[in-house]
Amino acid sequence: MRHLAVAVLALAASLARAQGFMQVSDPDASQMTLKTHLVDVVIDNQVATTTVDQVFLNPNPGQIEATYLFPVPPGASMEKLSMWIDGQEQEAELLESGKARGIYEAIVRSRRDPALLEFAGAKTFRLRVFPINPGEEKRVKLTYSEALRADAGVVQYRYGLGTAKYSRAPLSEARVSVRVVSNVALKSVMSPTHAVDVARPDDHHATVAWEAANTSPNRDFQLFIAAQDGEFGMNLVAQRAAGEDGYFMMLLAPRVVPKSEAIRRDVCFVVDCSMSMAEDDRMAQAKKALKAGLQTLNRGDRFNIVRFSTEVTQWKESLVETTEDSLAEASKFADGLKARGGTNISDALETALAMNPRDARRPYMVLFMTDGAPTIGETEPDRILALAREKNAAGARVFTLGVGFDLDVRLLDRLADEHHGLRQYVTPTESLETRMAAYYEKFSAPVLAGAELKIEGAGVEIYDVYPKALSDVFKGQQIAVYGRFREAGQRKVRLTGTVDGETREYTWTADFPAASEAHDSVPRLWAVSKVGHLVDAMRLNGEQPELKAEVVALAREFGIVTPYTSFLVLEDSARVPAAAASPGEGGAGRFGGGRRNLRAPGGGNAAPAERKGAPADEPGVFFPDAEESDHNEAAKDDPAALKGDSGEFLNGLDARDRARGPTDALGVGSGSGGVRASREADAMKEGRGGESKAAKRIGDKTFYFARGVWRDADWKDGLETVKVEYLSDEYFKLTQEKPELAKFFAAGEAVTVVFEGKVYEVTATPAPK
Repeated sequence: MRHLAVAVLALAASLARAQGFMQVSDPDASQMTLKTHLVDVVIDNQVATTTVDQVFLNPNPGQIEATYLFPVPPGASMEKLSMWIDGQEQEAELLESGKARGIYEAIVRSRRDPALLEFAGAKTFRLRVFPINPGEEKRVKLTYSEALRADAGVVQYRYGLGTAKYSRAPLSEARVSVRVVSNVALKSVMSPTHAVDVARPDDHHATVAWEAANTSPNRDFQLFIAAQDGEFGMNLVAQRAAGEDGYFMMLLAPRVVPKSEAIRRDVCFVVDCSMSMAEDDRMAQAKKALKAGLQTLNRGDRFNIVRFSTEVTQWKESLVETTEDSLAEASKFADGLKARGGTNISDALETALAMNPRDARRPYMVLFMTDGAPTIGETEPDRILALAREKNAAGARVFTLGVGFDLDVRLLDRLADEHHGLRQYVTPTESLETRMAAYYEKFSAPVLAGAELKIEGAGVEIYDVYPKALSDVFKGQQIAVYGRFREAGQRKVRLTGTVDGETREYTWTADFPAASEAHDSVPRLWAVSKVGHLVDAMRLNGEQPELKAEVVALAREFGIVTPYTSFLVLEDSARVPAAAASPGEGGAGRFGGGRRNLRAPGGGNAAPAERKGAPADEPGVFFPDAEESDHNEAAKDDPAALKGDSGEFLNGLDARDRARGPTDALGVGSGSGGVRASREADAMKEGRGGESKAAKRIGDKTFYFARGVWRDADWKDGLETVKVEYLSDEYFKLTQEKPELAKFFAAGEAVTVVFEGKVYEVTATPAPK
């Protein structure tokens, strides 16, 4: 039995936020704009070398002087730093924490920017940059190395990528890449915050990449890296405040399996050749996808191709062995596919499922490619699903690939989910090769069929676990299981499945702590994952009041954007969110009653649109009811008028879906909105997504922006209140005496936070004229 205490690689043992920025000396000049932010990390066993490459632009009409500041991550051992300005190596001065605090406090006063409070007390490298001419760019590149530490098995790496709070303009380019080399076999390499590409050529090497263009990153980049010898790895990350139930994230990952050891498969490729495939170059995309799928076949696999339109035809009478000749012949068959006729999904499915040889040693996999909804044969989705269940008693895996937007997304998603496959979509503007790479990587090599996870034993109660069930585990797949627990102690974790028809079992011992506050991101990851599973269940199977109520409650507690909750941000200096009640809710709420007057752009007052019911309990949260789904009447006709996160959600829907509003929109079955909803649900189930500009999760607290104030969701009447004026001497004294307050005060100029049984109310002061 393997114990959970395993060798782990981690970039830092603390939640380090390292990010350099420019401070312009002239108080009347505009701050420099950060254009690009590139981060490259190399981890060789337990030594990490980090290179940060940033380009800043002077937007001022005149020459300026600036100071580049780079806070040293807490816990980092570095004492030297190499820095280049426009290719010339410079020597930076290291400021001890006491001197650095004075500098940060002065910057906060002059820039009226509380975001920099989080660096107060950190050692800082400082370098003067002069002159900087109008419109000139300055490139800053620095490299530092640090020894890595492991903390109780699994730790987080966090890089301060949230540049939105330091630069007004979007970055033209942002990138983080990590290359890992380990003497111990790597298992889990995953980011809960960003959609990264992870490549693992073998058990001892991995690369992680994330990049974006024209972006304003508002989240730190987090990474979990764990190493463990054996066929399968399991690591547990737990967060638990003393006296409260805890949260955990369990990471499961197989070793990298070479093709020669992959489970032998039987595969049926099903290709839609209806007339609609002639539009937007979809037929060419389908041919590419089919040929790419053929290339995933391994020696020993068997396969066939089914094409369908009005009628269904097979390439071969039955499955054939994978050889060079059969692959060449299949590729030629793919080249000859033409678009014509209707879309007979039901007969195509029945034909593919009937081809299953029912060999217990080999999984039978159906890859179903289509661009549309059923138009021929059985066209009722529920009947098609019932037919698939009836014809698939042998347990074939159904993988779905949707091309374009004219799809019955709900049907394809339910086919994949009910038959233990994966779902993927390629839109007209996306590269098929890019979208399909990771999908085919998993599809090509199942390593454990029919996987089942059990947490056994007594003493520690485990509940609210997501996902509820596993299926097959594929090459390169990293499974995150989220849950809650009561009490402390050990439980046995058992993973079972089959390989080539033979049962395999893996066991570990997991330690659930009495108290642990090292991983404060885990509670929100659990909440986002649970919301993703609940919303997806309602999207596919219909809305249920109790599930909707649970989604709304979690959204309130953790500040998660869902189809039921929208955080409205007005485009003015106050950015005050609107609020309304969900059906059946009433009362004034904890933050005061009555209708809010919103500051309109230009400084006037704008009365909010008429709403049914009283304000919701939490400010900044909009709970639409079934009849009224948009923020105002005009937005119903013009979704672009929506300024909040529901606007972004609805803007992706077609006119028919949009008219039904966000409450019904979670069940959309077609259009770009359907594809987006499917992708967002997948991301949330993995713990990613659900962020809002008007809600923040800081540590273990959620803040909402309302009436110009970032307010702690834990606020309630009756607590002693300490009022503090923003930028006053008392304000800075408090952050020195209680350093934990600094990260909460950094939320904005006006903040209300509950801390150590008191309410600290920071009131904004008018800017000096």
